Amino acid sequence: MNASTPLLIGLSAVMVAMERDAAQVLVTRRPSGECALPFGRFDPSAHRTFERSLRDWVRAQTGLDIGYAEQLYTFGDKDRESPEATLIGAPPDAHVISIGYLALTPAPDKIGADFDADWMDWYRFFPWEDRRGGRADRISTEIAPPLMAWAGDDDTRRERVRMSFGLEGARWSEEAVLERFELLYEAGLVAEHARDRRLAVNGAAPLGEAMASDHRRILATAMSRLRSKIKYRPVVFELLPDAFTLTDLQHTAEALLGFHLHTQNFRRALDKTGLVFGTGEMDAGTGGRPAELFEVRRDYARTLSAPGLPAPRRRGDWV
Repeated sequence: MNASTPLLIGLSAVMVAMERDAAQVLVTRRPSGECALPFGRFDPSAHRTFERSLRDWVRAQTGLDIGYAEQLYTFGDKDRESPEATLIGAPPDAHVISIGYLALTPAPDKIGADFDADWMDWYRFFPWEDRRGGRADRISTEIAPPLMAWAGDDDTRRERVRMSFGLEGARWSEEAVLERFELLYEAGLVAEHARDRRLAVNGAAPLGEAMASDHRRILATAMSRLRSKIKYRPVVFELLPDAFTLTDLQHTAEALLGFHLHTQNFRRALDKTGLVFGTGEMDAGTGGRPAELFEVRRDYARTLSAPGLPAPRRRGDWV
């Protein structure tokens, strides 16, 4: 990049909400039909801060207001494999730095008919990341064979595949969402690979739904961050109502992590943290025996060095 190359700053939002034990992400539709994250250009003459600009862009594109938000990552590498983020009206030779934000809300707000936006299950874009209900089988049948064929005799590639996807005895790391997506991109198994190189898609249908520009990479980064952060910060409670059942809490954590938790061990470890307390009120809308409602001790959580949730895996769910 030379001194005459225009440098622009774009802002993207990964807005996550929970609905029926599913993590939903807010997306817009590009004229091309591709899903995209809410995204817009930072204008320093109109906005004093990046976050203020982001909130205005999300409202303009979806009609929704952001609650809790934190800066996620800056995507600005000139030679990154995915294409640089695009901005409408930007000069063709511009270098766009995209600053991603992670935003959380308890439930997906209704989107007006005037906006071409929607809430979608984030596993629609990363189906291999959901290991609940035996869905891990698709890794051994649909992903491992073409990845290993791509790796061939290259020991470094084969080790990356093995470690990233938990193959041949390696432990699955739920936080390695980005590493897995980048491997699939390099191997040509996601649609963005062919699109970026203007190639025809060969072989089986690409894995997961594509997103505009490098937005699936940004979403993967957000998933990695959230899966990691719920273990050491109380951010999961931003996705729950003020009062919730322990089943609600567990199902929310499972939806984010992509695997089932061992219920007894989870509740035993949660009780030791002291993060939540029973209100004495009951939720009769569970469809069965009424369950007690709980709330989070937010002031107490601020005093802890790592006030996150325990994540004991349920035995028998791993292949």
